[in-house]
Amino acid sequence: MTSRRPTLLLLLLAGTMLALPQISRAQQDWSSTSQQDSPDGAINPIRTRESHTDANGRVVDKTSVQTMGPDGSYIPYSDTEKESHRINDTTVRTTERTYGRDSDGQRVLIQEIQEESRTLPGGVQKTTRTLSDPDADGTLQVIRRETEDATQVSPNVTVTNTTVLTPDMNGGFAPSVKTEERQTKATDGSVEFKKSTSLSDGTGGWKLSEVREGTANEQNGKLVTKQERVLRPDSEGKLSIVEQTVGKQSQTGAGNTRETTDTYSTNVPGVAGDDSLQLVKRETAVHAKTADGAERTVQQVERQQPGETIQDLHNTQEAIDIVRPGSNGNTDQSHTILLNSDGQMGQVWVDTGKTDNPAAVKVDTGTPPSPKK
Repeated sequence: MTSRRPTLLLLLLAGTMLALPQISRAQQDWSSTSQQDSPDGAINPIRTRESHTDANGRVVDKTSVQTMGPDGSYIPYSDTEKESHRINDTTVRTTERTYGRDSDGQRVLIQEIQEESRTLPGGVQKTTRTLSDPDADGTLQVIRRETEDATQVSPNVTVTNTTVLTPDMNGGFAPSVKTEERQTKATDGSVEFKKSTSLSDGTGGWKLSEVREGTANEQNGKLVTKQERVLRPDSEGKLSIVEQTVGKQSQTGAGNTRETTDTYSTNVPGVAGDDSLQLVKRETAVHAKTADGAERTVQQVERQQPGETIQDLHNTQEAIDIVRPGSNGNTDQSHTILLNSDGQMGQVWVDTGKTDNPAAVKVDTGTPPSPKK
């Protein structure tokens, strides 16, 4: 059997660092296993095992990934271990480590994220994060710092300020990105949001690079509609709309829902832009319950073909996610289907698994890894 390279890509947080989830005292222990494969053998099979434990104020989540080796047996590929520890009633400390394998198959640390979140009087929550990578000698070096302050400035208004610091030429750290996000709740239950992102100009000043703003409406705790606009500076430095999304959810029957998100953009693939918004993508998700107690979700992605000047969308991806109760847990089965070159839909990725997680577990229905080389 010829050697096959692993196709699973580790999502190293090279961009904005994601906040690690807060510790929860109401969770219980669970584990899950899943197998990912392609019917035609074009993608190297992957096995994933996840576990969650909660004891004595410590929450530990582990994910282990194995891929098929040259001899047809499964070998370790990556491990992620995350531990959240409640220091006291106001402070939670979380450490997440990601391990890969070297040329000899030995486990090596490739990234560490540390976070500490503190809740202060007056509705202020302060969070600090550091992202570290090992150097050539294997010693961890901090490559990114992040501070986040969330303040409840009034009963209906929350303001979150985030600053990202990266290494400077003097061997220290300097602010490179900062964001301000404001959320305002209205009396009708809607939420207005606005997030401004600024980049350092390298001389102590800041330049506004992007604004995201919009409105979200909820009913009974569930999102019903959401509209968002993305504005960026044009050649003259004036903010102009470059993207807009419109999402809505509707009931299609008892316990069944349909979600649709339309994306409009001034950037149409293969077409010279004229600064006008055009429909470029539509995402649809239909959730339904079957007679045997299973939950079935069908996701469909339609896109405009490159070079087309008319707003005609074509189905490019479809995913089916089935969660069916079993005797010892829930069996999840997800089929991701992509559009082939001849215009026909063909099954390229199958993900099956079992879990005893009390919460509904959804299999990743995104784009599968690239075909093996």
